[in-house]
Amino acid sequence: MSRREIERAHVMRAIQEHRLTQKQAATQLALSVRQVERLYARYKRDGPAGLISQRRGQRNHTLPKELREEALRLVRARYVDFGPTLAHEKLLELHGLRMSVETLRQWMIEDGIWKTRAQRRKRIQQPRHRRDCYGELVQIDGSDHHWFEDRGPRCVLLVYVDDATGKLMALRMCESESAFSYFHATRSYLERHGKPVAFYSDKAGVFRVNAKTPKAGDGFTQFGRAMTDLNIDVICANTPAAKGRVERAHQTLQDRLVKELRLRGICTIDEANAYLPEFMDDYNRRFARAARNDHDAHRPLLERDRLDDIFTWQEERRVTAQLTVHDKRTMYLLDPTPEAKAAARKRVIVVEYEDGGVSIRFQGVALAARPFHKDGCVTQGSIVENKLLSGALTEIRKRSNSASRSSFDPPRASVRSASSPTASPVGCRLRDPERTAPCDAYRRPLKPSALLPDRDVPPDGPPRPPCRNPVKHRSPSARTHSLPDISILESYPTREFGFDMGCKPQATVSGPGFNPGPKPPICL
Repeated sequence: MSRREIERAHVMRAIQEHRLTQKQAATQLALSVRQVERLYARYKRDGPAGLISQRRGQRNHTLPKELREEALRLVRARYVDFGPTLAHEKLLELHGLRMSVETLRQWMIEDGIWKTRAQRRKRIQQPRHRRDCYGELVQIDGSDHHWFEDRGPRCVLLVYVDDATGKLMALRMCESESAFSYFHATRSYLERHGKPVAFYSDKAGVFRVNAKTPKAGDGFTQFGRAMTDLNIDVICANTPAAKGRVERAHQTLQDRLVKELRLRGICTIDEANAYLPEFMDDYNRRFARAARNDHDAHRPLLERDRLDDIFTWQEERRVTAQLTVHDKRTMYLLDPTPEAKAAARKRVIVVEYEDGGVSIRFQGVALAARPFHKDGCVTQGSIVENKLLSGALTEIRKRSNSASRSSFDPPRASVRSASSPTASPVGCRLRDPERTAPCDAYRRPLKPSALLPDRDVPPDGPPRPPCRNPVKHRSPSARTHSLPDISILESYPTREFGFDMGCKPQATVSGPGFNPGPKPPICL
């Protein structure tokens, strides 16, 4: 018996002799009352032997000692620089030794072959000297922080710090670290200070293509392409400590700038951007230092540095033989100019501006183009070419079927007896003569209905209000006089489509008691 089991036997005997209660015994043994009840029942049944652990003597899952020695011998001899996972794979594939990866990891740690993350030495980050000249190297980074605390949304502060002097060169608040956000901040920097020699950044996707095997492109991001056009190098740091100037500036800004914004009650990005130049002047007056060399490495902007064109999103696309360009699920139709014809089956540059405007350029020349919407669009007075005729007619029918019946009154025909003094030929007319002009027919087309005889005015008696559904309330004899449906295109002027439509005579209408008179043609 173990010492703990002997101690429990003395307590059980005290309970049996009524010197302790089970609750007092549970407190003394640090057990629950129910556990003490179970132990006392086994003690009464089997005596002190009932307190011995029943798992004692059973076989456990410990691997043989010989297997551990053989595995560690092979690891030391052949796989000393292998990690636990790779060493486990080789021991299983080449030597047939079976154990779990975690078991091998613990064996290697106990034997000193593998070190845990806590046991590994931290990487030594040795300091480096500052650059000699002002503008020779500028560190850039973004800090995502609650700059407005609980007064506004969380946002990002873009920070530009000169490596030689530690001056804040540019600050800009934005919603996220995007290409156009850095375009805005970099442009304000260039217009104020000029072009530096190099920018020092991290490996974010804005500055570097992180894909090992990019599917397309030239290996440059949009920011990298813009800096290449301006002859500015972009250097990416391997660790955050390598660009420690801007990282330490983040700590200072997250302390001082947050409190300055609080004192001034600033809670929006626009208000913060208006205040940041004043904050930079005060910061540089307190913390900036002089460079070791008085030379200013900034270069002035040249005439060829057109910032409006450089700070755009540019992608290469191929022009098809039909002079079309596809970009972002939109097809653009190029006007058949000599420049566009020369670009057929060649690569062009699709330039997208921040406001959504798109320009297509070939060898520096902008090509006239227009977007082609595949969902179709028919407007008043548009001239439809033969190649687009089918799509235009389909769009007209689709809009006609979805138009509301209450938008326009249905066209009706007046069919009266020839002896009537107001006899008139059978023809289509609107109840309101002012609506005869197709003012908005293409956008809200009329929905044609069957031409019915006009029976709103009975032969004797007061006039009745017009019936909303004449066919439903007419007698069977009256329904036989209704004319067939006319074409969907009868309400649209044919000249505005740019083509002639064939006409056929109207079907003959017969019935007792009236003469339809002359039959004008109906365009189909």
